[in-house]
Amino acid sequence: MSLVVVSNRITRGNANEPITGGLAAALLPIVEKSGAIWVGSSGRVRDGVQKEPFAEVEALGAGALAMLDLPAAHYGGYYEGFANSALWPALHSRADLIRVSQGDYLSYREVNAFMARALLRFRKPDTTFWIQDYHFLALGAELRDLGVNQPIGFFLHTPWAPRDVIEGVPHHRELVEAMLAYDLIGFQTEDDCENFSNYLSSTLDLMVEDGVVMSQHGTTRIAVFPIGIDVEKFTRQAAKAVSHPDVSRLRRSLNGEKLAIGVDRLDYSKGLVNRIKAFDRMWTAHPSLARTVSLLQIATPSRGAIEAYGNLQNELAKLVSDVNGLHGEVDWTPIRYLNKGFSQTVLAGFYRTAQVGVVTPLHDGMNLVAKEYVAAQNPDDPGVLVLSKFAGAANELDTALLVNPHDIDCMARTIATALSMPLLERRMRWEAMMAKLERRSIQQWFSSFVEALQQARSEGEALTQPVVRSPNLRPLRSVNA
Repeated sequence: MSLVVVSNRITRGNANEPITGGLAAALLPIVEKSGAIWVGSSGRVRDGVQKEPFAEVEALGAGALAMLDLPAAHYGGYYEGFANSALWPALHSRADLIRVSQGDYLSYREVNAFMARALLRFRKPDTTFWIQDYHFLALGAELRDLGVNQPIGFFLHTPWAPRDVIEGVPHHRELVEAMLAYDLIGFQTEDDCENFSNYLSSTLDLMVEDGVVMSQHGTTRIAVFPIGIDVEKFTRQAAKAVSHPDVSRLRRSLNGEKLAIGVDRLDYSKGLVNRIKAFDRMWTAHPSLARTVSLLQIATPSRGAIEAYGNLQNELAKLVSDVNGLHGEVDWTPIRYLNKGFSQTVLAGFYRTAQVGVVTPLHDGMNLVAKEYVAAQNPDDPGVLVLSKFAGAANELDTALLVNPHDIDCMARTIATALSMPLLERRMRWEAMMAKLERRSIQQWFSSFVEALQQARSEGEALTQPVVRSPNLRPLRSVNA
C-alpha cells in the first residue's frame, strides 16, 4: 500500500522551523517514518488557470513532501473566507462569528476540486488517500467524481459542533453529503462523533447503525481516533533542549521565580483573554505570589486579515499591558507575552522549564500542546498541567487539574494550587498521564486509522455488492431527494 496524506498546512521538518503543536507537528513524524507522501499548500499562490497543478516534491525521511501553489483567484475565499470565517467558528461553537459570502463557498469548492486534480498525479493502484481537517470536507467527493475508487479516509482535527450550530453554516447540507464519499471519517472524541451522527439522523434523515451509514456514495464508517504525539522523541528532545541558547537565557532570567507557560496560536478558541484575567485575579487574591511566578505566554499570530483575529490581538495586547502595569515592578514582569513562534526543540525546553503548563481553550479538538507539556517534564521533578475540560485531551489526561475556562476565579485558584502542589502528588499525576500518552501515541493513531480505513473499505464493498443477500443486514435509509 502507498499512502498519500493531504492537509492544508505543511512543514518541511526543519529543526529550527517555528511550529506550535497542531496538525503539522502531528503529521511530521508519521511522514518521516512511514514513507507516505504528504501533499499540501506551499504557502504560495499562482495566477491563471492551472490545468496541471504544479507540485514541488522533496524527500522527508522515508517519505516525501509535495507542495502545491494554490490558485490565487480562489485562495482568499477558500482559506480566510469559508474555511476560517465559516467552518472554523462553527466547528468551535461560535456561530456568532460566522462571516461568509456565496463567493467564499464557491472558492472553497474550487480549491477542493483543484486539490483533487493535483492528487491524480500520485494515484497508483494500491494508493490510499488520507485527507486531513476542515479545509477539505468535500475533497473525497471531488476525487470520486474524477473516478478515484481507491480507499479515501478523512480525519477532523477540530471538534464537530452540535447540529443546531452546524446548520448555521451556509451549504452545510451539501458539505456533509459530500463528506459521505469518504470510506472512513475519524473524530477526536466520542462527543464529536455523536454530534456528527445526530446531524446525519436529524438533518439528512440517515440511519447510523454500529458506526456505519449508507448514502448515495455507498457506505461510510464513523469512528473515534484520539490523536497523540511521538512521546519518546519529544521526551528526548526536551531533555536535550535545556542547553539550547534560548532555553538557557529563559532559565537565567527567572532569578529563582517559578514559571507558568501557555503556547497557542492567537485564536479566540484558545481562551487567552480569560487565561490572562485568571492570572490577574490570582495575583490580586494572593499578593504573596507576586514576584514568585511569571507567565510566559507565546501567542503565534494567525489569520490576521480576519476581523475577529485582529480584534483579539488588540484586546489581548491591551489586557497584558494593563495587568503588567498593575502588578509589575521595575525588575519583574508578571506576563512575558510573545507574538512569535518557536521551533519544537525550543518549545520542548520551555515546557521542561515551566512548573505549570496552562492549556485552557474554550473548545479544542484535542490540543497537542497539553500532551507535549506532559511528555517534556523531568520525571524526578515534573510540572503540573492545568487543562480545560473542554479540550479533547481532557478525556485522556484526567489527572491534570481540570478547569472550566469560563470560570476565572476557579482558574485563578487552580493555578495557585498547581504552584504549591507537593512533589509526591505531582509525580503521581504525571505518571498517570504519561502512561496514557504512551498507550495512545501518534504511531498508534496512525496505524489504527489506516487499519480501520482498509477494513471500512472492505466492509463497504461487501455491503454494496448486488449479489449480497444477507438476512442479518438491516436496510439503511438513503439521503432524501
